[in-house]
Amino acid sequence: MKHGNLLRKVSLVGVSALCCLTLVGCSGSNYGYTGGVAATVNGTEIEEDTITKYIQDFRTNSELTSNDDWANWLTQNSLDPSTVRSQVIDYYVEIELKKQAASENGISVSDSDIQTELDKMKSNYADDAAWQEALSTAGLTEDQYRESIEQGLIDQKLMETVAPNSDQVDDGELLEMLNTYYTMFDGAKRSSHILFASDDETTAQTVLDQINSGEISFEDAAKQYSTDTASAENGGDVGWDAINTFVDSYTTALDGLSKGQVSGLVTSDYGIHIIKCTDEFSCDGTATSVDAYPQEFRDYISDILASQNQATAYNEWYENYKSQADIQINDMPSNVPYNLDMTQYESESTDGTAAGTDGATAGTDGTTDGSAEGTAEGSGNTEGGEASADGSADQAATTEESTDTSGEASTDEGASE
Repeated sequence: MKHGNLLRKVSLVGVSALCCLTLVGCSGSNYGYTGGVAATVNGTEIEEDTITKYIQDFRTNSELTSNDDWANWLTQNSLDPSTVRSQVIDYYVEIELKKQAASENGISVSDSDIQTELDKMKSNYADDAAWQEALSTAGLTEDQYRESIEQGLIDQKLMETVAPNSDQVDDGELLEMLNTYYTMFDGAKRSSHILFASDDETTAQTVLDQINSGEISFEDAAKQYSTDTASAENGGDVGWDAINTFVDSYTTALDGLSKGQVSGLVTSDYGIHIIKCTDEFSCDGTATSVDAYPQEFRDYISDILASQNQATAYNEWYENYKSQADIQINDMPSNVPYNLDMTQYESESTDGTAAGTDGATAGTDGTTDGSAEGTAEGSGNTEGGEASADGSADQAATTEESTDTSGEASTDEGASE
């Protein structure tokens, strides 16, 4: 059974937007609509059926269509039907308020703007069939995706208008962040590569021999022979591994090189690589100047901080704007299809807890073999705790993902994934 989040944010080719969790095949479902108005935002109505459809679509998408499954999910998440309704209403209130603010500020999004972003995303897929499959997997139609792009673009333009210059980062703030997450950069390696076609091993070996004999420099060889034309212009440079993601075979080969060393022939799905480690970096988190870190690392963290600062300013603007709005929330109709009498399920949950306690007590009276088995199983759980050895790096990466407004990573063909 797959259970999703009721409200979630999705990255849409450079714009973040909330999207309805609607299955492609369920848009015509009869959910037992009640009519009426759920809320008004400065006089603009949000229909009750809009809220109902969102929640019922979510239930369908998350396989929570039975009352028992729905009630259990609500209980597990400390929710009830009215709380869920309030959350969804807040979601639509935010959309409406931002539309109104955009209109007040002369902000609009054209069809061509939306099409440009849509085309960028579709270009990541081999063909239209692959694109449609991706939409289906996400539970969206292309029209719904367009709506999400539109809302995301409005969000972006509105943020730039109401929170200008909020993305400024000073050196003190930048240095603190760099030193806090220094383990992300400690031991980083910069590299260049020369890429050959998979069936061109003879040429690759010849070029490698020439590089090793000093007959040709690595940089000149990259410009002359590499099929990765983007990096070839810069002597094969593909940047630092700390802020780029390379294919596994490339990373493994680079890990074995010191500054100035050149690898043998390295095969990946992209072809045959010759790799050179061009620089190494070490730090201990006690730098007193941002200049102690390479410019690429400073830019990387600065972009994260800028996005955070801008998002904070935008959220503050929104909360203030919302507080001045005339928002009326009407009572939930008792006959909406997602409504349940939760008291019976709360009782069952309490009974289940008591039964579980009895079972745990009974377990302590088990055999020695049972105890040994439980210990063995318990020790296996430690593997999960070792999945991330560097929490600070994970957190920095997560921060970037959640605040990135560009949505487009610059990757070099053949080295980056």
